[in-house]
Amino acid sequence: MKKIIQSVFSLILSSILLLANNVLHAAGFYLSEVGTPGGLGTAGTANTTNTVSADAAWSNPAGMTGLKKDEKMSGLVLLLPKVEFNSSVAEAGGSDGGNAGVAAGIPSFFMVTKLSDKARFGFSIVAPLGGGADYGDDFVGRYGTTQVSLQGVSLSPSFAYQINDKLSLGAGVSMIYTLFDQDIAVKQGSFPDGKIKIDKIDDWGGQFFAGLTYQINERALLGMVYRSELDTNLEGDVKFKNMLYTPAVDSIKVDWNNPQIVEIGLRYKLSNQYILFTNVDWEDWSEFSDNRIAFDGGRFDSVVKSDRNFKDTWHLGFGIVKMLGEQNLLSFGVSYDSSPVDDEDRTIDLPVDEQFKLSTSYAWKGDKKLDFALGATLIYAGKGKIDQTSQGVRFKGEFDNNYFLFVAGTVRYTF
Repeated sequence: MKKIIQSVFSLILSSILLLANNVLHAAGFYLSEVGTPGGLGTAGTANTTNTVSADAAWSNPAGMTGLKKDEKMSGLVLLLPKVEFNSSVAEAGGSDGGNAGVAAGIPSFFMVTKLSDKARFGFSIVAPLGGGADYGDDFVGRYGTTQVSLQGVSLSPSFAYQINDKLSLGAGVSMIYTLFDQDIAVKQGSFPDGKIKIDKIDDWGGQFFAGLTYQINERALLGMVYRSELDTNLEGDVKFKNMLYTPAVDSIKVDWNNPQIVEIGLRYKLSNQYILFTNVDWEDWSEFSDNRIAFDGGRFDSVVKSDRNFKDTWHLGFGIVKMLGEQNLLSFGVSYDSSPVDDEDRTIDLPVDEQFKLSTSYAWKGDKKLDFALGATLIYAGKGKIDQTSQGVRFKGEFDNNYFLFVAGTVRYTF
């Protein structure tokens, strides 16, 4: 039984870490869909060169120098997933889990204040990570996980300064709160399954970010953003239910490093009516591979280490904005993200591989000082082929449906 419990603990580690990667990257999170017309309507390609709205406080703080007046912006994104697994091998029997995606509302808030002709202060509240899955207790992969959820919110003050007519620099720090839950079934031979539950373990962490914008000429603007590693150290309770043997463990600690990111974007004015956007990024997910989980109160090794075999990823996107008169605009965007994990290393907590985004939004001028925008992004997250053995039980399959729809609205107020 001790070996079974140890294997379950190892499984918890892999599940937590793979889910973290899922919601932070592979399902489109580090979210570019933070409730803004630029991020949502252009598949995130306009974020790096944003010099026109308050969400620059988050997407690229250097872009805040482009704002001539104080501004506030708020938004709400609705996440509507369709995630359906289809098993071809299920040694423990059970169901395929139906639509395991969990709908969510993702709020955001941004503000920029003019300190002088050249200096700006910004502040943002966004949910840069979040998501989950609920497969049900009878899921064919229940010994991998039955339910998992990761949520995060970031509070980010930032500052920007215009060096000259071409170059602006900006920097900030994100204070990120992370909350995690997970349920895993425990195989107990011919007896009914037990359950191990990680109950709302959480952490506050800090992440530095910096950016620049450079006006190459009247038509072209270059943007660059760097986000540092985020050291996440989750702590909280772990509980056991219906167990033949209940370990003397009541708390858990999990730590990992979310990767550093370098992003480069270009904005090019094709004409008075059309603006083109493109961006690329590199994310250091190989740094994420070595992780650790620790338990308090047990009579066995209290630390389990794991190498996730993650690799660095890259992103490429294109967007275009069409001006409809002087006050309204229509946006489109497409993008591609590579997978951080090979097929042979994928588990049920990571039901995606490479991903494709298709985005659009419409923004219009309202009465007085208000602007509005509506937008949507559809993400296809791949087949996510899985051949996994958990607690000695094998299951295999792929996702027939693996889509994430983001629908958002924003309101902007200019002083």
